[in-house]
Amino acid sequence: MPFRPRLLPLSAALASLFATLLALPAQGQTLNELYESARGFDATYQGARAQYDASVARAAQAKAGILPAVGLTAGVTRNNLDIDTLTGPGRGTTTPRDFTTQNIGINATQPLYRPANWATYEQGKRQAEIAQSVLTIAEQDLIVRVSQAYFDVLASQDSLTLVRAQKVAVAEQLASAKRNFEVGTSTITDTREAQARYDLVIAQEIAAENDLQVKKVVLDQLVGRPGSVPVPLAQPVVLPTATPANIEAWVAQAEEAHPAIRQAQLGLDVAGLEIRKAEAGHKPTLDANLGYNVTRNPQGTSTSTVGTRIDAASVGVVFNLPLFAGFATENRIKETLALEDQSRSVLEGTRRSVAQATRAAYLGLVSGAGQVKALEAAEASSQSALDANRLGYQVGVRINIDVLNSQSQLYQTKRDLAQARYNVLLGNLKLRQANGTLTVDDMNAINATLAKNGSTAATPAPGERPQAAPSVPVTPPPIPVVPPVPVQPFNPPAPTMPSAPPPPVILNPPVR
Repeated sequence: MPFRPRLLPLSAALASLFATLLALPAQGQTLNELYESARGFDATYQGARAQYDASVARAAQAKAGILPAVGLTAGVTRNNLDIDTLTGPGRGTTTPRDFTTQNIGINATQPLYRPANWATYEQGKRQAEIAQSVLTIAEQDLIVRVSQAYFDVLASQDSLTLVRAQKVAVAEQLASAKRNFEVGTSTITDTREAQARYDLVIAQEIAAENDLQVKKVVLDQLVGRPGSVPVPLAQPVVLPTATPANIEAWVAQAEEAHPAIRQAQLGLDVAGLEIRKAEAGHKPTLDANLGYNVTRNPQGTSTSTVGTRIDAASVGVVFNLPLFAGFATENRIKETLALEDQSRSVLEGTRRSVAQATRAAYLGLVSGAGQVKALEAAEASSQSALDANRLGYQVGVRINIDVLNSQSQLYQTKRDLAQARYNVLLGNLKLRQANGTLTVDDMNAINATLAKNGSTAATPAPGERPQAAPSVPVTPPPIPVVPPVPVQPFNPPAPTMPSAPPPPVILNPPVR
């Protein structure tokens, strides 16, 4: 039997690399911590908060139309008169007259019957509710964006970890192939195949490192804290399930609670109140006025030289009835009726879009959960296939490329499984965002799946017992430096072209 050196178990390399790369320091941040940081830093969310405050203040302005208006007036007027006598005694003479008029007063107006003002006040209350719905949508979007960036970093970390573990395994396979070639028990093909696969993994490692750095930059920019370290998932991974397990129940919840549907419904109500405002153009208005004014003339007036003071209190009611406005009111009513139909169409379109998005999110979550189960089974099968190929390679019934392909399949399955788990966690949040019920409590349920104290144990290989996480980082096995395999020049002799066969002899056919 040819000499085949025994290779290190794949699970040992995985365990050491996972323990080194996933054992995070004590300052690791959970999903909730990074979300709270993003609430105070993210520009998009801060803009939504400012827009909400502005909308609430604008809506409160509508209340002024039904409240009394009070004003204080004061003034001083200096009058310089030249009085010409035209008839009677002193005819043709001019008498100068100078005096000062001082006035101060306070006046109040209380609308008694103004239908348009009351419709505007009702619109203001609904506009405040619309602003709340818009802010709720922004909060849900922030939860999903933070969670997406959080799990993107974890997925990139897992990918880099698996690529480095694959590099260790391929390096071992390359060293084995090189030793076997030196002792004459294998061909140069095995060494070249292993070298090519090792070079490919190096390129994948570089790409994975760059992708991880990019994902960290995205997360740092979102939460406003450099060097954020997401806490990985606890081992073993326990994925939350979506309840109720009925797609129509999720759609029904969306119809009742989705903020976008609520916003569209309130928009329809505002359009209906706008019709009332337009119709008020035909109705009378009634206001109550109350005032108290003081006028002083210390030097008299133009007709008297006696100083006077007038204290005047007034109270009254003002009635106004519009009769004709050039058909402006009639056309305004037609315009608001059309706008109400538009708002009704927007509401119906929003309901359909929300129902479609909810169904798509639910089906995606169900599909993702099924993929996780299938990939878990595929991971176990790939591990068994790799073990069988490694054993077959040692006894000589398998070749090197079979082992390399099995390794690639296993690591690809592990990456797909890790990504599928993150997709399921995000799918739970996106489903609740799609039907409008996403809250911070839902994010807390996802946060509960993370490791405690920012550390987690390595994933045990099939057939091994789970081991406790080491208290100190484990140094990964060194990567053997494999020199390039010398390649002999390939100079085959020039091929000899065969000579053409003689042309066939064609006999003349007999003449009939």
